[in-house]
Amino acid sequence: MAKIGDQMDPDFIISTGDNFYEDGLTGIEDPAFEESFSNIYLGPSLQKQWYSVLGNHDYRGDVLAQLDPILGQKDSKWLCLRSFILNTDVAEFFFIDTTPFVDKYFFRPEDDKYDWRGVLPREEYLSNQLKDLDTALKESSSNWKIVVGHHTLKSAGDHGITVELEERLLPVLQENNVDLYVNGHDHCLEHISSPDSPLQFLTSGGGSKAWRGNVRPWSPEELKLYYDGQGFMTMKLTKYDVYIQFYDIVGDILHQWSRSKGLYSV
Repeated sequence: MAKIGDQMDPDFIISTGDNFYEDGLTGIEDPAFEESFSNIYLGPSLQKQWYSVLGNHDYRGDVLAQLDPILGQKDSKWLCLRSFILNTDVAEFFFIDTTPFVDKYFFRPEDDKYDWRGVLPREEYLSNQLKDLDTALKESSSNWKIVVGHHTLKSAGDHGITVELEERLLPVLQENNVDLYVNGHDHCLEHISSPDSPLQFLTSGGGSKAWRGNVRPWSPEELKLYYDGQGFMTMKLTKYDVYIQFYDIVGDILHQWSRSKGLYSV
C-alpha cells in the first residue's frame, strides 16, 4: 500500500470495517489499536486521513472505543464514525453503518456478544439511517455518488448477498443513481457490475485473513473480478472520470476499470 501510495499520493484512505480482528477493541487503551493500526501503516504516503466504518467484528468489542475522539488524539490519521458524509471537490462519499441491518447478529448470535449501545431501538436507528441517506443523496449535486459500508450487497464470496441490505438499502442506491458501492466483509477482492443500472459493487476485504478457497456461481457478464487473496484497491476520481485498480500484496495490478461521464450542454 505504501509503495502504491508513493506513486499516487492519495488524498485519504478508507477502511471498510472489521478494523480490529477478531473481537474489536476492549477499550480506548487496548494495545490492539497500535498493534493493528498505528504500527502497521507506517509508510509516509499512508499518513493521510483514514475514514473508517464499523464491521460486525468491531461490534463484538467495545464499539464506543473506536468512535472515541481519544483514539484520534493517539493517532491523528484515525477517524471512525457510524455514518457520515465526505464531500470532496469531485465526489461525495456516504458512509453507512451496515451491521445493525443484519438479523442474525440480533436473533442468532451463537457465542458472540455484540455491543448495541447507540443502536437500540433498532428499527428506529435503521429507519433514520436510511432516511438520512436518501435525503443526502437526493440533495447531492456531485457528479459521483459513492456509498461505503462494511457488508456485501452483491458478492460471490463466502458471505454472499446480504439479503437485508438487498431489500432495504439497494433500492435507495438505485433510486438515487449511486455510482459505486464499496464494502468489505468478504475476505477477497471483487468487482461485480449491475445488469440493470450503472451501479458497481466493489469488495475490498483482503486486508488480512483470506484464501478461503470458495466462490459462488455468478454470471461472467457481471463478475469482472474475483480474487481470493489479500490486497487492496485504489480509486482515482476527476469531475468526469473514475479509475479503479485492484492490487495484490506486492502491488501488482489484478484488475482495472474506468468510467467517464461526458460534458453535457444544458
